[in-house]
Amino acid sequence: MLRFVEERAVLLGTYIVEQKATVRAAAQRYGVSKSTVHTDVSDRLRTVDRDLFDKVRVVLDENKAERHIRGGIATQKKYLLEREKEKEVSE
Repeated sequence: MLRFVEERAVLLGTYIVEQKATVRAAAQRYGVSKSTVHTDVSDRLRTVDRDLFDKVRVVLDENKAERHIRGGIATQKKYLLEREKEKEVSE
């Protein structure tokens, strides 16, 4: 495997663990696709740094368990903003 790819996997994994970041957040931060992040931290990291891989797995499992909550919060915000805009228009 290319050294750059291994280093990127470690970099992404470290970021996810330290920030408790999602795959999407890590992808946005480092300018790569979500697929790249997922492949790096799920497959490549396993062979490069097993300890870091295990830590990343914990964070990603936690994020997966909470994603329905984050989705609900986002939907709630969306409709609150819509109501506020309707009030401004009607005033």
